Amino acid sequence: MKKFTLLDGGSGTLLWDRAEQCGIKKDPVWIYNIEHPELVEWLAKQYIGAGSEIIFSNTFSANAPTVERVCKYSPEEIVARGVEIAKKVAEGTGVKVFLDVGPLSQLMEPYGDMEEDEAEEIFARQILPGVKAGADGIMLETFIDLNMLKVALKVACETGLPVFASMSFEKVGKTMFGNSVAQFAEEMQEFPIKAIGMNCSVGPDAAVDIIRQFAECTSLPIIAKPNAGLPELDDKGNVISNYTAEMFISQLSPALDCASYVGGCCGTTPKYIKQLKAIRGE
Repeated sequence: MKKFTLLDGGSGTLLWDRAEQCGIKKDPVWIYNIEHPELVEWLAKQYIGAGSEIIFSNTFSANAPTVERVCKYSPEEIVARGVEIAKKVAEGTGVKVFLDVGPLSQLMEPYGDMEEDEAEEIFARQILPGVKAGADGIMLETFIDLNMLKVALKVACETGLPVFASMSFEKVGKTMFGNSVAQFAEEMQEFPIKAIGMNCSVGPDAAVDIIRQFAECTSLPIIAKPNAGLPELDDKGNVISNYTAEMFISQLSPALDCASYVGGCCGTTPKYIKQLKAIRGE
């Protein structure tokens, strides 16, 4: 089996579960960077203990429009604290901390009203504070609009840090905006990124074909970060998954020879990372 680097797994639902156990209210998880850093430290420790070699900061959706709409904090301070917390936990372990950045909820032209320069400014307010706080790299993930990803990449690549780029594909191998794996791979040639791949949207079974498509059209290292099957909601509105870690590994294993960076997205936990480490022969 090809040697792959272990990423981390899901974060939001695990942080909310931990918050509930501690009697803490359910807030957007990036608020915990300021108000309850112990929750964020706990999660980072869980993934490092499971074997993750790269963990992502708790900053995925901490962009200015989202943050300023719901709380008194600035995106700059939330992002900086998210990176600082992860770096503190990772200190002395050799584990790298990547700034985690997701897409904006607003749509860019021609699908929406947001212009490119406005989007670029928003991404800069999220990316630059994370870089200043000491991030080892940048992970742009869960994008479905290639044009928006390219705006984020423009900002990220100018920092000089290693940059990973990942999009969310449906079973047909296209994003909701119609971007194919091949189109994604081709247009990434203009950027000095270190890895390219997929995350979220689909479970490990459907991810296999998508990952193989990447192997056919890019020489870059490939990221594989699928969900733990299709998420469902229980009667309390909580996201649950019927996929066990063993099922996840079994279904994803045919693609592991193609992937250089492997982890999980929604529904996955440190147990999944521990299982991935085990099949890697450790």
